[in-house]
Amino acid sequence: MSPDESTAVDRTPSDRADVCVVGAGPAGALVAHRLASRGYAVVVLEAGPRFEFESRDERMERAIRPGHDERSVWDMGGERDRFTSSGSWFYPLNHARVKGVGGSTLHWQGMVMRHHESDFERRTRDGVAADWPIDYGDLQSYYADAESELGVAGASDNPFAPPREEPYPLPAFEPSYSDSLFAEACERLGVTMHSVPNARNSEGYDGRSPCVGYGTCKPVCPSGAKYSADVHVEKAEAEGARVIDRAPVQRLVTGDSGERVDAAVYATPDGTEHRQEAREFVLACGGIETPRLLLLSESSDHPDGLANSSGAVGRYFMEHLFAGAGGVLDRRTRQNHVGFLTSECHQFYENPGQPTSGTESGIPGRDADLGPIKLEFLNYAGPSPVEMALDATEWGDDLLGQLQGAYGNHVAMGGLVGQLPRKENRITLDASTTDDHGNPVPEIQWSVDARTKRTIERANEIQRAILTELGVEDVSVIGPDATGPAYHHMGTTRMGTDPAGSVVNPQLRTHDVTNLSIASSSVFVTSGAMNPTLTIAALALKCADHVAERL
Repeated sequence: MSPDESTAVDRTPSDRADVCVVGAGPAGALVAHRLASRGYAVVVLEAGPRFEFESRDERMERAIRPGHDERSVWDMGGERDRFTSSGSWFYPLNHARVKGVGGSTLHWQGMVMRHHESDFERRTRDGVAADWPIDYGDLQSYYADAESELGVAGASDNPFAPPREEPYPLPAFEPSYSDSLFAEACERLGVTMHSVPNARNSEGYDGRSPCVGYGTCKPVCPSGAKYSADVHVEKAEAEGARVIDRAPVQRLVTGDSGERVDAAVYATPDGTEHRQEAREFVLACGGIETPRLLLLSESSDHPDGLANSSGAVGRYFMEHLFAGAGGVLDRRTRQNHVGFLTSECHQFYENPGQPTSGTESGIPGRDADLGPIKLEFLNYAGPSPVEMALDATEWGDDLLGQLQGAYGNHVAMGGLVGQLPRKENRITLDASTTDDHGNPVPEIQWSVDARTKRTIERANEIQRAILTELGVEDVSVIGPDATGPAYHHMGTTRMGTDPAGSVVNPQLRTHDVTNLSIASSSVFVTSGAMNPTLTIAALALKCADHVAERL
């Protein structure tokens, strides 16, 4: 959208709003749609732009052609997206986030697992961290609703998964060819493979096409078969909701008593500030921007930031860490033919140190304090032929021969492990650096503890054993000292029943402000090792129901 077109859009406040939602990613979109469909007047304020669907082909080209920074695919970077990282580990925030209608689901991988029952009970089961104030049963029906809304393709073949009462909306994708190579080795070792629930259409669903195999799922799906939250933004608008893009909220303003939010103050591209008033407010702007906005909204009634009497706003920041291993086989693996995962393993989730019951070449046990491990069988391992050609020094037939000899026989495994919540891992404000509106940027203080490192090492042990059994020689690993985050921002406005130690209650409403709710992974109490988006979606639907109860 050009500057002239952006100024032609009406971004003035609505005269009447029952609910103001901040953020148009998956949580905000689902909240807006559910409330608008029940007849409530909803306004959504989104900091980023609308991305025309027709631009996806061009964005796909940006993703696969040389010369483009990965952040350019969805127009990230510049003053608007400044941040600082001051922890012992650098946190590359802009590497994998999107500001705009649809949020980070515009470039996500699309894997959607339910949390295990144990994820809600870490203190009770393992004596670490804290229990959630809700359990799996409280979210079970919301998980089912979320799967239906997103259009999840899956199968009930995971013996380690939590209970479910209904089938997935769509059939699971068939395992990839490289999964079939892993299957024999895993069977010999006693390792159980099963399907991955995916928020992408295995057949036509909800007016969107089935997956057509572009293979560029991350960072862009040109066909729309992979779910992105702009789907529910459009549904919300069809139900009467109003969505204002390029309207970053600067602060939330409370009334005389400080107990209720009166308005969200937002800026527009021409530099004007507006006040959107509403009866209820829902923050749905992720695990970084949500605490940042609360801290920016300090006042005489809330001197440490809005809803922060506990001091927990911004604290307990958690991530998932990646563990990987790979190598080369003496046969073709059809690498990069599928752009997403089709098989995984939750066998080491509840008891990550347990050995398998396979052969003598099997996986050894580990007697150590470890967290849950989710293993993934990658079918997009190794370099692409384009990357190899660009780095080559040969030309013509020599280059072709090199590509034919070196491409197509890579195989790899991935895995996620989670961090425990620690107060020192936190989001604060850096007043020495400002954004395009003069606001302090988020400062990320992040480090990785010894327990998480031990768990990554354990994941590498299991991966190495499987790859060795498969016949991979010279297995290389991505381990605890050379890994990075999965860009799952969790824990910075944690849920709890005690206002002295948490930010929101089990209904997702802040303890301190009676008309302010938070729908985000920021309310997670512990991280587990599951991709968080399905739990975000379930919590968003739960949040919307509680907001409706108060209206």
